[in-house]
Amino acid sequence: MRYLARVSKDTHGWLITFPDAPGCQTQADTREEILAVATEALEGWLESWLITGEAPPRPKLRAGRGLAVEVDPALAIAIELRWARLEQGMTQAELAARVGVSQPQIAMLEKPGQNPSIQTIKKVAKALGARPVITFEQMAVRPIALERARRRRRPARKAS
Repeated sequence: MRYLARVSKDTHGWLITFPDAPGCQTQADTREEILAVATEALEGWLESWLITGEAPPRPKLRAGRGLAVEVDPALAIAIELRWARLEQGMTQAELAARVGVSQPQIAMLEKPGQNPSIQTIKKVAKALGARPVITFEQMAVRPIALERARRRRRPARKAS
């Protein structure tokens, strides 16, 4: 799952906005920080929707310039599950009954930070009349470069 970010230079650094994530914006001090800062802001924005029980707007496929910001797969699963359930017009309790689990178990799957098994995902997808699709794509940015950018944003810890 990817959301498009628009990046523009301003007087304080780099402004990052998301056309499909109203109200989600952030700022990076350097060009090297843009992806890490954008990812952190977007994921926090998406998590807030899940925590409040809502479904965030879907990203639209857009042509043009911008930065494609990848959503963490675990968070993407929770969001995709919420979207699929709502598209079927089902409550969490109705989906739970179809899957053969409790409503709180479905609620947990729709929360950030969960790590459902492939078997659980398959059961839920079947109950929704869907099938899970997993793909492996080449990364546009090396993970090391992203991690370095994230480390630069963290304050240094004092040695004890």
